[in-house]
Amino acid sequence: MTTLIHPTAVIHPSAELHPTVQVGAYAVIGGSVKVGAGTVIGPHVVLDGLTEIGNNNQFFAGAAVGLEPQDLKYNGSQTQVKIGDNNLIREYVTINRATYEGEATVIGNGNLLMAYVHVGHNCVIEDRVVIANSTALAGHVRIESRATISGVLGIHQFVQIGRQAMVGGMSRIHRDVPPYMLVEGNPARVRSLNLVGLRRSGLMEADGGKTFQSLKKAFRLLYRSGLSLPQALDQFDLLPDTESLQHLHQFLKQSQLPGRRGTIPGRRLAKDLAKDEE
Repeated sequence: MTTLIHPTAVIHPSAELHPTVQVGAYAVIGGSVKVGAGTVIGPHVVLDGLTEIGNNNQFFAGAAVGLEPQDLKYNGSQTQVKIGDNNLIREYVTINRATYEGEATVIGNGNLLMAYVHVGHNCVIEDRVVIANSTALAGHVRIESRATISGVLGIHQFVQIGRQAMVGGMSRIHRDVPPYMLVEGNPARVRSLNLVGLRRSGLMEADGGKTFQSLKKAFRLLYRSGLSLPQALDQFDLLPDTESLQHLHQFLKQSQLPGRRGTIPGRRLAKDLAKDEE
């Protein structure tokens, strides 16, 4: 089978495209780009820089991937974008490559990035993440697997979004979002467990409900007990031990390390947030 390339597409002779790749009208593909089997590159898509794309991805009209980072520290180094398999990159999504030599912006597998999403330099998006329209990720944002990010919101640089978290639309995300939580508002707050996401993933029924019950108890300790965060984390040892609880515990501990941004507050931290904003 020959590569299905529209005659108006501009493809550098050094680009490496699997023979099953389809390329639409007026697409532009640079010389350091590699594209895996079954990937569809729509009209007016631009793929540039040191960009490696896996199998069975689809890039819709106008997407721009691998262009220079929007970072004044960038000095022209050979930095990368790495994209896995089975991703849907919708219209006019922008994915910038990393800033410094040897670094990469990374997109995993099975993700959906809706129209006008911006992924800044050095971001990492794991697997099966959904990001809705017109959401912007600043540099060095990390989103763990199965998170859902609603539309028209901004995520501050160096923020991390935890596994299976849900972020509501038009929120201002300037701190880390804990795994399994529902966060929304401006200023953003942890409102509840992400019950819809937990149900869809089967986590509610996992281990005969043990995982879900431990997360419910953890939520109450963190946001309804009046305990400080260190006190609440100390109480985690009394909860049913599950992999999900361990992940939540580790995420919260790491979020408090020097240089990290801390976590989005819930009801327990409302007074602390007010002090921060004075």
